[in-house]
Amino acid sequence: MALYEHVVISRQDISPQQAEALNDQMKHLIEEGGGTVAKIEYWGLRNLTYRIKKNRKGHYSLMAIDAPAAAVKEMERQLSINEDVLRYMTVRVEELDLELSPILARRDRERERRGDDFPPKDGGFQPKEGAF
Repeated sequence: MALYEHVVISRQDISPQQAEALNDQMKHLIEEGGGTVAKIEYWGLRNLTYRIKKNRKGHYSLMAIDAPAAAVKEMERQLSINEDVLRYMTVRVEELDLELSPILARRDRERERRGDDFPPKDGGFQPKEGAF
């Protein structure tokens, strides 16, 4: 079996739960074809670089797949039929990267940074120690 990374962009009109359901459908197709899905990451609603089918945003998802080519081909066929899918791309890789993707890693770093630098909820500002 071959190793693949697969990214899907779905329409902005659907809810995050529907985007997750689409991921589950793809996982089910891969498993029916004799493969496994090692990782699924939902990146959320993100801006598109250019309009695609009148959409300015899209729900992004990344999957790490270990499956035979026939299973991946069937998944891509199903995606091309689905009206909620704007774009998809499957790339064969030498090894699967099961760590957090750079997109989610950056989001976590930003959350940590924001938690330290934002003023308290009560409105008072307290500078960090050693700031003055």
